[in-house]
Amino acid sequence: MVSRLPLSAQRSLRKLGSDMAIARKRRRISTSSMAERADISRATLVKIERGDPSVSMAAYMWVLAILGFEARMADLAKPESDEIGMTLDEERLPKRIRS
Repeated sequence: MVSRLPLSAQRSLRKLGSDMAIARKRRRISTSSMAERADISRATLVKIERGDPSVSMAAYMWVLAILGFEARMADLAKPESDEIGMTLDEERLPKRIRS
C-alpha cells in the first residue's frame, strides 16, 4: 500500500509524524502517556511519529487532539481553500448571460 501512495503524500505524512513527535516532546508527554491517553499501543504511536500510512486516520486524530491540533485538521479541505476547484468553477461560468 505504501508504494501506491504518491511520494509527495509520503513526505507529508513523514513531516506530520515528525512534527507531532516534536509537539509531544515540547509538552513533555512521554510515549507511554501519549499512547495510553490516545488508547493506542506505543508501537502504533511510534508508527504515527514516523508517518506510517498504514495507521488509521482515527489514531492520528487522537494524537492530534491530545496535542490540541484537531481543529486545524477540520480546515484542511475547506471549500474556500480549494484553489483548483475554484478555478474549475470559474472556467465553467457562462461567457455571457442572455435575458
